[in-house]
Amino acid sequence: MTETPQRNRPENPDTDSGTPLTKRGGGDPATRGRTTIADGVVEKIAGMAARDVEGVHAMGSGLSRTFGAVRDRVPGGGKSVTRGVKAEVGESQTALDLEIVVDYGVSIADVARDVRENVVAAVERMTGLEVVEVNIAVSDVKLPDEDDDDDQPEPRLQ
Repeated sequence: MTETPQRNRPENPDTDSGTPLTKRGGGDPATRGRTTIADGVVEKIAGMAARDVEGVHAMGSGLSRTFGAVRDRVPGGGKSVTRGVKAEVGESQTALDLEIVVDYGVSIADVARDVRENVVAAVERMTGLEVVEVNIAVSDVKLPDEDDDDDQPEPRLQ
C-alpha cells in the first residue's frame, strides 16, 4: 500500500463529512439589515424631478422664494433644491407636498400631471419607496413681463 502525500489544507467539516454546505448568516444578503432614507433625500429627488418639467417656473411660495434669493446671494448659501417640497417618509412609503409656480400660458392641469408623473418615477426609481401621493399647490403664475425674484441684479460696476 502506498501513501499519497497530504496537502496542508483547512478541514471543512461540512464537506469532509459528506454533508452539503450550508449558507452562513441565513438568507439573501440583500435582506440582512435595514436601509433608512431621510426626508431630505426624498425632497431633493422630488425637487429636481419637478424642476425638470416644462412649464414649472419655480418652486415654493413667494415668501420662500424671496428668502431663498437672499440665501442664494450669501457666500456658501447655495441654491435650495428642496424649496417648495415637503416629504413624509415611512419604512416603505412616502407622501409629498409640492408648491410650484407655473409659466403663464401653460395648462396648469397638464403641468401638474407631468410633475406628478416625473416625481413619482424619480423617487420610486431612486429610493425604492412607494409614492402614495403627490399633492401639488400652484401658488403663482409667472407673467412674461414680471421681474424674476431669482434673477441676479445687474452689477453696479462694469
